[in-house]
Amino acid sequence: MVFQLNLAAILTVAAQSSWKKARPLIVRDAVLFPAIGFAGVLLLWWFAATFLSELMPTPLQALIDSAEYANPFFRKGPGNLGLGWLLLASLRRVLLGFLLGAAVAIPLGFLIGMSREAMLIFNPLVQIFKPVSPLAWLPIALAIFNLAEPSAIFVIFITSLWPTIINTALGVSSINKDYLDVARVLEMPRWRRVTKIIWPASLPYIFTGLRISLGIAWLVIVAVEMLTGGIGIGFFVWDQWNRLNLSSVFLAVVVIGVTGLVLDYALGQFQAWVTRRPVQASR
Repeated sequence: MVFQLNLAAILTVAAQSSWKKARPLIVRDAVLFPAIGFAGVLLLWWFAATFLSELMPTPLQALIDSAEYANPFFRKGPGNLGLGWLLLASLRRVLLGFLLGAAVAIPLGFLIGMSREAMLIFNPLVQIFKPVSPLAWLPIALAIFNLAEPSAIFVIFITSLWPTIINTALGVSSINKDYLDVARVLEMPRWRRVTKIIWPASLPYIFTGLRISLGIAWLVIVAVEMLTGGIGIGFFVWDQWNRLNLSSVFLAVVVIGVTGLVLDYALGQFQAWVTRRPVQASR
């Protein structure tokens, strides 16, 4: 009994000691180094605003000028909305186009990865359309739909296809052939091979493609809204530039960057939840 108490005390002291040693490293890696990076960006911004451009506000001036947007959901008229409403409008377009793209890209990627004939048919199309600039699709979309809203969603849809198609096809085609040979020996139906072997093994590749596609979708919506107008964070950037209100432009840049980070983090958490489900169920 005395030995057990001593052992417990030793383990407690060791854990506390290791935590004390690890805490400065955590503070340094998670707080200090990122703070240095942000301080460097603010210093460059201040230098450019002070010595290179008369239009650019300093970081402090931009912060003061953006105080009116402290409430992100104000409404002062049909053309004067808070950034929260603009962000929600852009997110709705992005998520709708992205989800439509994923619904098409994942099955098509499976087909390309599982069938050589499908690969020969679709691979040239993917390689040709993948490098096309997203904005090149906008006139075509406007010609088809004659409206800005569905045109923006269409551009998001078609530009978010390619990373998911390519990564899904790569994941399906990279599965160990021994697993598929065993499934054939066991006379496993094709649909069961897909759901029990191919789908779980290719999930990391699929989510990699989805995260790249979501990042591209969020990049594209800003440019599309600049050209189509309406309610959205992209048009807000262009509108504020036309008014030479660069403080609001910098505020929008920060909001766009943080939103992109949150979207990628959320999809990463969803990936972790999905990929851990089979492991938890098997216990």
